[in-house]
Amino acid sequence: MSLLKEPDLGTPAKAGPATVSLEVDGLPVTVPEGTSVMRAAALSGVEIPKLCATDNLEPFGSCRLCLVEIDGRKGTPASCTTPVAEGMKVHTQTSRLEKLRQGVMELYISDHPLDCLTCAANGDCELQDMSGAVGLRQVRYGYEGENHLDQPKDTSNPYFDFDPSKCIACSRCVRACGEVQGTFALTIEGRGFESKVSAGAGELFMDSECVSCGACVQACPTATLEERTVVDLGMPSRSVLTTCAYCGVGCSFKAELRGDELVRMVPYKDGGANEGHSCVKGRFAFGYATHPDRVLSPMVRESIDDEWREVDWDTAIGYVAEKMREVQARHGVGAIGGITSSRCTDEEVYVVQKMVRAAFGNNNVDTCARVCHSPTGYGLKQTFGTSAGTQDFRSVAKADVIVVIGANPTDAHPVFASRMKRRLREGAQLIVIDPRRIDLVRSPHVEAAHHLRLAPGTNVAVVNAFAHVIVTEGLADRSFVDERCEEYDEWAAFIAGPENSPEATEEISGVPAAQLRAAARLYASAGNAAIYYGLGVTEHSQGSTMVIGMANLAMATGNIGRDGVGVNPLRGQNNVQGSCDMGSFPHELPGYRHIADDAVRSVFEDVWGRELLAEPGLRIPNMFDAAIDGSFRALFVQGEDIAQSDPNTKHVTAALRAMDLVVVQDLFINETARFAHVFLPGTSFLEKDGTFINAERRINRVRPVMAPKTGKHEWEIVCEIAQAMGYPMEYSHPREIMAEIAALTPTFAGVSFEKLDELGSVQWPCNDNAPEGTPIMHVDGFVRGKGRFVPTPFVPTRERSTRRFPLILTTGRILSQYNVGAQTRRTGNVAWHPEDVLEIHPHDAEVRGIADGDRVTLSSRVGETSLHAVLSDRMPVGVVYTTFHHPVTGANVVTTENSDWATNCPEYKVTAVQVGLKTAGAAVDHAEQAVPVLAD
Repeated sequence: MSLLKEPDLGTPAKAGPATVSLEVDGLPVTVPEGTSVMRAAALSGVEIPKLCATDNLEPFGSCRLCLVEIDGRKGTPASCTTPVAEGMKVHTQTSRLEKLRQGVMELYISDHPLDCLTCAANGDCELQDMSGAVGLRQVRYGYEGENHLDQPKDTSNPYFDFDPSKCIACSRCVRACGEVQGTFALTIEGRGFESKVSAGAGELFMDSECVSCGACVQACPTATLEERTVVDLGMPSRSVLTTCAYCGVGCSFKAELRGDELVRMVPYKDGGANEGHSCVKGRFAFGYATHPDRVLSPMVRESIDDEWREVDWDTAIGYVAEKMREVQARHGVGAIGGITSSRCTDEEVYVVQKMVRAAFGNNNVDTCARVCHSPTGYGLKQTFGTSAGTQDFRSVAKADVIVVIGANPTDAHPVFASRMKRRLREGAQLIVIDPRRIDLVRSPHVEAAHHLRLAPGTNVAVVNAFAHVIVTEGLADRSFVDERCEEYDEWAAFIAGPENSPEATEEISGVPAAQLRAAARLYASAGNAAIYYGLGVTEHSQGSTMVIGMANLAMATGNIGRDGVGVNPLRGQNNVQGSCDMGSFPHELPGYRHIADDAVRSVFEDVWGRELLAEPGLRIPNMFDAAIDGSFRALFVQGEDIAQSDPNTKHVTAALRAMDLVVVQDLFINETARFAHVFLPGTSFLEKDGTFINAERRINRVRPVMAPKTGKHEWEIVCEIAQAMGYPMEYSHPREIMAEIAALTPTFAGVSFEKLDELGSVQWPCNDNAPEGTPIMHVDGFVRGKGRFVPTPFVPTRERSTRRFPLILTTGRILSQYNVGAQTRRTGNVAWHPEDVLEIHPHDAEVRGIADGDRVTLSSRVGETSLHAVLSDRMPVGVVYTTFHHPVTGANVVTTENSDWATNCPEYKVTAVQVGLKTAGAAVDHAEQAVPVLAD
């Protein structure tokens, strides 16, 4: 499509029915009460000149361009700050208004560079447009005298420049930073003529608290804040609507191109998940798609010690099929399998699991969700009946109390965090349950009512104590429970036991009983209370138990089935939900239906034309164990770097090294590819055609911005491998794959590319009962009929601190990086995070003789690595923290094989470690390469 310019109605919409009728320049219009005159005029088809107003910010009334005259009223009020009234007659074009607007514009232009023809924003500048709109023909004041034209540029940010000489002090950037992003990093410094935009306390953008979300750039009406790509490449000329490939928020973007070259990514105002907002990754970090490290041709090698050899697609696909068949002939049908990716589209994932089940002839398919949110699937299915969160993101705007457990939204899900912070600024109460003092605990205009700083590994003890308070103090919603749930009495008897009291669990969790009781009462007594959680819940030995515990809490208090409540997983990767929905687990077909169910299996067998095994296949950890014992010999890995992301790197690499055939489909030669025999180059999100499903079950279209640089779509490659192995699997377009998914999966029955193109997105279930999707689940009843209470006894992890390993390591991610960093490390985002570091409490550092910035060794019973230390009291004494974005650090060298009892999700969040000052010769120099070492 040509360049998509979304209409800007000047001020935000007001909720409610359209009840106020008025006339604007003689045109009738009826709008909701509280609507501004400016917006009403826009809705009637009349555009009023403006500079400081835009419809995602509250009206400000500073530019004085949007003046109007109103019958019966004195003066010329600003239309952006004037609400409509019944019977109002507004005039937007009079000789008086013309002179006033021209006078205002003269003042702006007299202090603005006259470089329109060479300005990067030429053709996309609101100041330029408004000069024409008001009919400016002269500047009577001249261009001499005091001005701001010699102000130096701030070029510190890797993605955009700040040129104060072009600033008109409209405050849109400042307000966007506060109202939209919620960071408040920008301000207007000085008064009157000396007023100017300032990042932080007069700092450079890079030195300030700016998080580079791009909201200020998007809001700027001139070239004061301008993307560097626009400066370098010129203004874009066409747009493609697509979906971000970072994190589980699933933001919609306009990919704006000049010819076939991507110039910038602009968040789409009609995007259901993001509504026009973005973060530093989605907005700016797309350069990896064209990074020179990308491999664009297939490669094979007989041994992992050989050099790679480029081959054509037919040779590579034939080689994979032949070797897979050879392995099966020697070691049996079950000796091969595949791993699907949460970074790929639903259609790409679907064909991989279909290839494994129908062409490989077994159920040895698993997904990277195994190591993140598999407990979510298990826990919510046990209690609610389906493996997904309950709400849409908009729901948070109706929450009165928000509980954030084991999640760090401002870093990992920043666009949703901005929504959450807006609600908190409006007065909602916040409870944070996390060992680490995340930014939400206290940030501008946001402060948690309670921060329960629990010891790692004690989530279940804390959630049980919450429930204990609710049950024993009579805070449960018995009418909801009696009508909607079952097995409450058994659960209530369990949870009321003295071992679950806050006083009993205080010794385990470290959370003071009085504080926990206060937090539990706050949650239970809220009108609407919502739980949002992340990997700090799931990546434990009791991850599934904790998910069940949170579901119990929500049911006991009636916080299910309406806006502002619910249990909501914040998914890590962009398509974790979708990869799980598509049947990636070894025991489940698409739609979470068990492979052992004869009736379900027969439906797939009829369509796929192949008998399927009823026995579930191997999980990822089982594949590794079987590889080492010699019974599992070949693996197809779609878009995942298991050698970096999975725990106990030594075990993973030993398994990979033991296999006869490892096939990696990815963008770059990653850590896993070091052990591969075939490398199949993948496509970036800019080349994909299909769908992603975000954390709120929203199915978004991913549209190709450019043709695959490799010459083939990933789904085509998988289909051709299946065909080469003797199983016919052919589609002409991914819409046909989605049509097959819809035909086989009741919750997707109403989904099609055509519907997504018409509606923008839908949230499953989408079927005859909900033809436009389901924003909120379990409204009138649970998917399983009645919600089921399940007892959640606390069982301590077997990972304990010892004299040899006295500290507990917990891991996480940061704002600028994504997952194993394969994408973000190849963008300007490395400016914020060039290496993983170890956060350690000053007390723990002092007793070890460690100073800030020292290089330290980090060792556990399975391995050792080294990295630089950062002294921080964000962690409590006895707990250290790091990220896993850089392979040279190899954080997972030290994480162990402990995992969730139900799903085998690794216990990344609890590893007993020791930290020591690194001295010459004390250990392997992991700055060069992190490797596992023997310990214990």
